[in-house]
Amino acid sequence: MNLQSDDFELFGLARNFAQDRSAIDTRWKELQREAHPDKFAAQGAAAQRVAMQWSVRINEAYQRLKDPMRRAAYLSELHGAPIRAEDNTAMPAAFLMQQMEWREALEEAQSDSELDALDNAVAQARQAALAECEALIDRQHDYAGAARQVRALMFIARFADDIERRREQLGQ
Repeated sequence: MNLQSDDFELFGLARNFAQDRSAIDTRWKELQREAHPDKFAAQGAAAQRVAMQWSVRINEAYQRLKDPMRRAAYLSELHGAPIRAEDNTAMPAAFLMQQMEWREALEEAQSDSELDALDNAVAQARQAALAECEALIDRQHDYAGAARQVRALMFIARFADDIERRREQLGQ
């Protein structure tokens, strides 16, 4: 293992968006077993510290690889297209209109069924955005386009959180 390896190299995976989650999980468990600090107890404190560093590195990689949005962001950044969500919030007009419609529907929602319908629409939009990420990254190699999709996914994820907060408000 090399600490300088990217997450895909570390896990022995192709640099693709499309990944088998169970393969990622299995490889994570294998890597954790290999790097577990207890395995190095007989070699002393220094070896255990190195093993701990490896364990942390493996966990960080796992968190990025297992989450499709984070994986898309990571691939975009690896290919020179940073997400820059904090200073690049430009979105297509149609996406912004959809966001405004969702916001209005959320403010007006008074029942679980209304929130469920909104939740379903958001889940469908998330799936469509993830499918677009796969096309942009794996087939078109358009990493700047994928970075835009990741920013859209970030908006969608925040809105999904807002739906849950609204659900809690109505449940009180």
